[in-house]
Amino acid sequence: MDRIGRNKEFIRGLYAGMASRPAWIWHPPGPAMTGDRDYSLGLRPMEELLPDRVRFYREQVEWAERLDCDLVPIAHLITGTQLMAQAFGCDVHLDDATLPCARPLVFDAAGALRVKKPRVEDCACLMRVFEMARLLQRELGTDAPLAPCDMQTGFDTACLVWDKNDIFIAMLEEPEAVEALAESCAALLREFLVLFRREFPTLSPCHCPTAWAPPELGPWVSNDECGAFGVEMFERFCLPELVALSETFGGVGMHCCADAEHQFPSFRKIPNFYAFNRVEARRGYLPVVEHWGAAGRSGPVFSQAWMAPEKVGELLRHSAPGMRWSFTYSAGSLEDAKAGMDEVRSKTPAACWPG
Repeated sequence: MDRIGRNKEFIRGLYAGMASRPAWIWHPPGPAMTGDRDYSLGLRPMEELLPDRVRFYREQVEWAERLDCDLVPIAHLITGTQLMAQAFGCDVHLDDATLPCARPLVFDAAGALRVKKPRVEDCACLMRVFEMARLLQRELGTDAPLAPCDMQTGFDTACLVWDKNDIFIAMLEEPEAVEALAESCAALLREFLVLFRREFPTLSPCHCPTAWAPPELGPWVSNDECGAFGVEMFERFCLPELVALSETFGGVGMHCCADAEHQFPSFRKIPNFYAFNRVEARRGYLPVVEHWGAAGRSGPVFSQAWMAPEKVGELLRHSAPGMRWSFTYSAGSLEDAKAGMDEVRSKTPAACWPG
């Protein structure tokens, strides 16, 4: 079996609860995404934006063959967070220094109730995701695993469509309007996922961080607003959607960059919550161990990225038996990746690395 095949087998084992060490992934810089370089915007020809994504995939293949890490190359479809909000009609703010972002379309409950869910086929930005996926597979072959576009939960998309200064107040004063908009956004996401996964069965579900995960797993979504409100509101406005996603697709992975430790018990109510990318919050990363340590292998895989070597070492030294980890890094060159790997290895327990 070649190196990439072995890496796929190892990562499958990690998600199945059979691996005895973390996954370690180093990859080259991803496609340029600032300003008008997001292909879903339709501001540049696809053929102009395709080469950067092909380059990213082919460099990953080279790195996977030359680095002693667990990299599985992926052809990335990543977009900005505006994607689903744009499908509902939001304008998009562009800046050459940052990723695109959606401008709100709704400012009150009456406006929220007027919003209608579009058909996936009628959303130009979503159809461009299909188009880019087809172009990548035409260029690289259908065996090249795809990685998804941005995946906001329906509620998080609703918080882009409805101005955030108003929607959080409306959760108290006009909750039915919030629920109606969030469900429309969640329904569009589900419909898109059904169609996209049907056409592209090799799609890796993990959209954040950039790391391959087995395509048979359920979708991986961003849940970033839940730090701004309490448990009762989360369980009314957010949890039902996450449960429905899991029941529809057989599981859910999650990215969360909110200060949301108070929601961890509710996250455990999601059936087959199989992966968690936790970005550092005010209390750092250790609350993950405090909350999930006792779950051991029955807890999610903690798919971390962008962590300083010292913090990785601290996290692994506190890790409870059976907890499963994946660590992802980006480096500017193969030499930088090798140096970074040596530094992380020097700061972490030897038992966490291949023998």
